[in-house]
Amino acid sequence: MANNEELFKQIIAHAKEYGFIFPSSEIYDGLSAVYDYGQNGVELKNNIKQYWWKAMVQYHENIVGLDSAIFMHPTIWKASGHVDAFNDPLIDNKDSKKRYRADVLIEDHIQKIEDKIDKEIEKAKKRFNNFDETLYRQTNTRVVQYQAQVDDIRTRFAELMNNNDLAGLKALIEELGIVCPISGTRNWTDVRQFNLMFATKLGSVSDGADTIYLRPETAQGIFVNFLNIYKTGRMKLPFGIAQIGKAFRNEIVARQFIFRMREFEQMEMQFFVKPGEELKWFEYWKQTRLQWHKDLGIPAENYRFHDHEKLAHYANAATDIEFKFPFGFKELEGIHSRTNFDLSQHEKYSGKKLRYFDPEVNENYVPYVIETSIGVDRMFLAVFSHAFTEETLEDGSTRTVLRLPAKLAPYKVAVLPLVKKDGLPEIGQEVFDMLKKDFMVQYEDKDAIGRRYRRQDAIGTPFCVTIDNQTKEDNTVTVRERDTMAQYRLPIADLTVELMKKLR
Repeated sequence: MANNEELFKQIIAHAKEYGFIFPSSEIYDGLSAVYDYGQNGVELKNNIKQYWWKAMVQYHENIVGLDSAIFMHPTIWKASGHVDAFNDPLIDNKDSKKRYRADVLIEDHIQKIEDKIDKEIEKAKKRFNNFDETLYRQTNTRVVQYQAQVDDIRTRFAELMNNNDLAGLKALIEELGIVCPISGTRNWTDVRQFNLMFATKLGSVSDGADTIYLRPETAQGIFVNFLNIYKTGRMKLPFGIAQIGKAFRNEIVARQFIFRMREFEQMEMQFFVKPGEELKWFEYWKQTRLQWHKDLGIPAENYRFHDHEKLAHYANAATDIEFKFPFGFKELEGIHSRTNFDLSQHEKYSGKKLRYFDPEVNENYVPYVIETSIGVDRMFLAVFSHAFTEETLEDGSTRTVLRLPAKLAPYKVAVLPLVKKDGLPEIGQEVFDMLKKDFMVQYEDKDAIGRRYRRQDAIGTPFCVTIDNQTKEDNTVTVRERDTMAQYRLPIADLTVELMKKLR
């Protein structure tokens, strides 16, 4: 069994080998923390976006969509607070010359202690089962001690972040004995803030061009279009506006493959509610979004809530849905009660009234907002890493299979003529043409059938349809299922209906 670091390397290699994700500009030695999605990756990514869009827009009569521009008026980012407050606390190691996020160094240290807690708990379970009471008590004592350390560090860490105490962050790093992963030393610089927005110029002449920013989030495009959608859509509270789009952050410490990138894609929904009802809706969306993840069939123990101890400047409640990635539990989706901060700020800076008229109370007011925000790329990594499986079969051979949820798989069906002769390719092409109207289908007739099955397993195709000599006699084909490798025969005429039943 590979350890988590080795497993993650295998996942990254698999993603490239099978056409899911490539380093961007690879023939020019690549570009750090930027990736391209290959032929299979773009299908999986599109399926994730479609799954989200259906759940948020198609299945809700009071949520509509939007596609706002990446370039936006620069005052928007002043109003939102991004110009003044969208920063990361950075620290350098003087010996390795490497730069790190101070908060991430502390979070990683906490994670290491939590890993020790998990190991001690496993030991405690074994010692309890073996009736070794003395060692069991000793192990439990260590668990309590480690947990007390975690609680103490988290409390102090949250206070430092809330107070923007950069000197205190450095002091905590030194007190915890955190070393540079490269040099192994504790020779740290002071902590300082670094703004994450990319600036560029808009205009034909550089001297007269305006400085604008690549958007660091998609939410502001929704807020500045609130009035347009409210009026043209004749919307009534509560209602939501959903958007999928690219965002850009100048991450100095981009890492962990596609988990943290400089160019990424977000799926965000802003849900506008009556003031005073925001916490009720916060709880609603918190549970609704967690259920959306669970509906993919990934075990519930891979998810957990992490309530924020440090709230963003705009929030009165916030939580993360964390997923158990190969490198530990990390944020997958955020649910935030943003109060009326954003609309109020844009009222102030634009001079335009961004208010809702409530006929029930005959009053205009600024709505409160509940936000759900998930990174497409992080969702891709969560699904992909959980699906990656290496297993030993009964005959002693091994296979690598992506056990992707069927609704997300790049291809639903592969059509495979047993041999490339005797009229089987022609029948296979007819079956392909029939199925492609309803499914993403791949046709393949090169190599032995076993090798083709393995390739389809590796890209996560749920079903393979094999055309053989019996097909010519009775118009039936062999259907092979990815997860169980079970095989059975079906009439060609029944294929579409039967596959639809199984895929749904």
